[in-house]
Amino acid sequence: MSSQRRLVHFSGSVQGVGFRYTARRLAQQFEVTGYVKNLPDGRVEIIAEGTPDQIDAFLQTIHEQMGNYIRSTDQQIIIPADQFTGFEIRF
Repeated sequence: MSSQRRLVHFSGSVQGVGFRYTARRLAQQFEVTGYVKNLPDGRVEIIAEGTPDQIDAFLQTIHEQMGNYIRSTDQQIIIPADQFTGFEIRF
């Protein structure tokens, strides 16, 4: 299965609740690379690269763990760049 990159924005009470650290920890369970970071507008952004199945499973696990804080999620598929070697928190 081919690789894809997804840009995901989470809205709600997603900052100040350990969202980034949880996402980084959960990413280690899946074959995904990329990053998570807080945005100035209060959202959290994730760029995830991997197979669609691995990205779906990763994002589903985030929703299972952090769903009480998430009001909405927006996703966009973009061209993969294979520039990441792991999954990190960006500031």
